[in-house]
Amino acid sequence: MGGDIVTTDLALQLFAEMLFTALLITAPILIPVMIVGLAISVLQVVTQVQEMTLTFVPKIVAVFIAIVVFGPWMLRKLLAFCAAAIVQAGSL
Repeated sequence: MGGDIVTTDLALQLFAEMLFTALLITAPILIPVMIVGLAISVLQVVTQVQEMTLTFVPKIVAVFIAIVVFGPWMLRKLLAFCAAAIVQAGSL
């Protein structure tokens, strides 16, 4: 009975760490894309130009730049999480 509680606690801890890691990994891409999207929306409202490619292309460029800049850091975070998850899974 006591072992089940420890296993559940470790699983919950791993799940919380997974969510936090997912937030850290996605934030460097989501934040620039949201800022670019907001800037393009303001530009469209001011100029009343409703062109779909005007919103799509700058967001793709922002994602590409964010991946180039933050990609190595994101990969290190993901690998550290995976290594910790494998170690914790071995202790269950």
